[in-house]
Amino acid sequence: MDVFLNFIAILCQVLAVIIFVRAILSWFAISPYSPIVVFLDRITEPILAPLRRIIPRLGMVDITPMVAIIILLLIARLIFLI
Repeated sequence: MDVFLNFIAILCQVLAVIIFVRAILSWFAISPYSPIVVFLDRITEPILAPLRRIIPRLGMVDITPMVAIIILLLIARLIFLI
């Protein structure tokens, strides 16, 4: 059971980093059809899409990636405390 919980905690941390990278890349003029951008979108969109329905935009700023990172890191932290 410890191996499974450690795997989930590490997966949460990796997903948080991937979401961070996606958010940083969105600031630059990178083609949305770039293989890297497509790969990151496919991995992160299942996490971000449900949150976007709940969390409103703040003007032109989408805070969904920040909320997702906080949630994922909290989950990872709670798993490591168990």
